[in-house]
Amino acid sequence: MLNIGRRSKLGEAFGWLWAAYAVSAYGTGIGFGAFSVVAITVSSAGSAEVAALSSAGLAMGALLAIPLGPWLEFRAKRPVMIATDVVRFAALASIPLAYWLGVLSFAQLLLVATLTAAAKIAFTAASGAYLRTIVPADGLLVATSRFESTTWSATVIGPPVGGAAIGLLGPVTTIVIDATSYLLSALGIAAIRQPEQPPTPRTTSTRRWSDIAEGWRYILAHHTLRRFFFNTVLVNGLIMATEPVLSVMMLSHLGFPVWQYGLAFAVPCAGGLIGSRLARHVAAHCGEPTVLRVFGTLRACWPLGLVFIQPGVAGLVIVMATEFGLILCASIFNPVLAAYRLNNTDADRHARVLTAWSITTSTGTAVLTVSWGLLAEFTGPRAAIALAGILLLGTPFLLPRKLAKPEPASPTTPDEQSALSGERARA
Repeated sequence: MLNIGRRSKLGEAFGWLWAAYAVSAYGTGIGFGAFSVVAITVSSAGSAEVAALSSAGLAMGALLAIPLGPWLEFRAKRPVMIATDVVRFAALASIPLAYWLGVLSFAQLLLVATLTAAAKIAFTAASGAYLRTIVPADGLLVATSRFESTTWSATVIGPPVGGAAIGLLGPVTTIVIDATSYLLSALGIAAIRQPEQPPTPRTTSTRRWSDIAEGWRYILAHHTLRRFFFNTVLVNGLIMATEPVLSVMMLSHLGFPVWQYGLAFAVPCAGGLIGSRLARHVAAHCGEPTVLRVFGTLRACWPLGLVFIQPGVAGLVIVMATEFGLILCASIFNPVLAAYRLNNTDADRHARVLTAWSITTSTGTAVLTVSWGLLAEFTGPRAAIALAGILLLGTPFLLPRKLAKPEPASPTTPDEQSALSGERARA
């Protein structure tokens, strides 16, 4: 159970934020793979089309989100979170409406994927920056671990429920549930009564392109964040690039029914529950550097096992075992990295850094997904999955060997340096 309100040790505002996140996470879990299922079952899409749907939506959504980082940095975060939840609700709700009217098209699926991807990037950046203002630094790992645990518990429950719902009520049922979850999330965030801290005031004149690039400039100038950034983009991209390929292989080539497909990815998510609950204890015992280095390496070693999937029970066992190991390691790594990133980013850079991180991750995933979809068309899904697994084995070399200590905030543009010099002179 979530401790909402004053019962939450991290505060009432965090309790409502966590509750809002939970309801949307469960909606997403139930809607897991819904776009791929709709594309395959309604439009008879193949590997390339399913990959295009996933990748083009991410890429165009990332493009739309590029100006959002500097825009978010100097504005209140809660209204942005509410607005992006409402946008996702409206976009997703249009799919079942079009389906029932008999006018659902691949173009509409692509448009909705684009809007929801851009809204997700904006929400992630705003919520991360907001979280840093309502939770003290020593509580961030607890907070990020709770979000991670909620994600995996929703993924355990969601896909089997979603698969059953699709089988009983039709292919767009889970999209209706997912859309409703975003509306409930918006209501949860609106219920927060604690006044939001004023956003960081601008200390420079408006310089649009400089502001847009600031998130990437900050990441690239920070030794450890830079290495984690490239590692995360590549690992996430290669793992997600195989998802549509794996969907086609399991549903079309190997003949798994939808409910077994959902079950194959739901059961291993118990590893996410275990890992996210252990993350802060493992970090306290072993230290952040060891956790990030060891589990950052281990999470890259599992996906190669998906090459050996076969029809029937044996294939399900292979998927479950592989995914369990991957998810267990990732769910320990992710909250520790999220807390480290927030604690090592200047307060007036949070939104821009998180936006830049999300945009690059989405773009990288999009490029790799469409590439692997095309590759699967020529080589077959199994060979494409094998190549991704082999490349993942090289990603641990991108991890930093040592973690940098939090650096004091420093101006990075000439205008900011001039403003700071003026303030010192007046002092």
